[in-house]
Amino acid sequence: MEITKDDYVVRLSYNCDVIFKVIDIKDDIYYLKGIDVRLYADSELSDLKKVDYKNDDSLFEKNIEDKLILDRDNYFYLPGKILHFDGDNDYLKRCLDFYRRTGVFAVGKNIKENDLPKQIGKYLNEIKPDIVIITGHDAYYKNKGAENDINNYQNSLNFVKSVINARKYEKSHEKLVIVAGACQSNYEELIKAGANYASSPKRINIHALDPAIIAVTVALTERNKIIDLIDLLQRTKYGHDGMGGIMGTGLMYVGYPR
Repeated sequence: MEITKDDYVVRLSYNCDVIFKVIDIKDDIYYLKGIDVRLYADSELSDLKKVDYKNDDSLFEKNIEDKLILDRDNYFYLPGKILHFDGDNDYLKRCLDFYRRTGVFAVGKNIKENDLPKQIGKYLNEIKPDIVIITGHDAYYKNKGAENDINNYQNSLNFVKSVINARKYEKSHEKLVIVAGACQSNYEELIKAGANYASSPKRINIHALDPAIIAVTVALTERNKIIDLIDLLQRTKYGHDGMGGIMGTGLMYVGYPR
């Protein structure tokens, strides 16, 4: 079986659980990037199986539309503004398309995880968002030690520092909603640093759109209306195993007449 760059594949040794795109091939090693999951991997050809892939983003959009039914005949709406930081430009573009299709204004910045703590303040002051997403790539390295040690993660410490700096810009969890983390991130430390929502309670991989799904729901829920936290988490791909957070309210203004 011939597998070339840009083909979609799964790994047999992992029960074909994640669909990857082949991004490079060097010395008979295939370098892979998750399509729906924020994950990098590498593999030998013998462990790969070529597959077809169909984007499932429309399912998430329909889920949000079904939950948030707006009266567009009589009222007008001003959703919360999103500022999305992402260490991966491909996932950022996908999230920006998702925001556009759901009718939420968002600004995206592709900034590497280790650079973000130094740069986040500048963009917060410039754009003045209601919601900020801090994401990219992360991983928990079990061979390094305990999961409660933040030094055993690829980028959790960078995410925590970014959240802390965002909270220097705005202390209130109600005025600035922060969604932070990526695959296998240190959930507890992100919440303690000041995030409203974070990954990953069970240290699992998350879907590329999970942070965006939470942000859009907050942006399209009326101000001062309590968001059902359990229902919100169930809208994400892996539920409360992948994302968690604190109870809060929406950030959308509603006006009349249209």
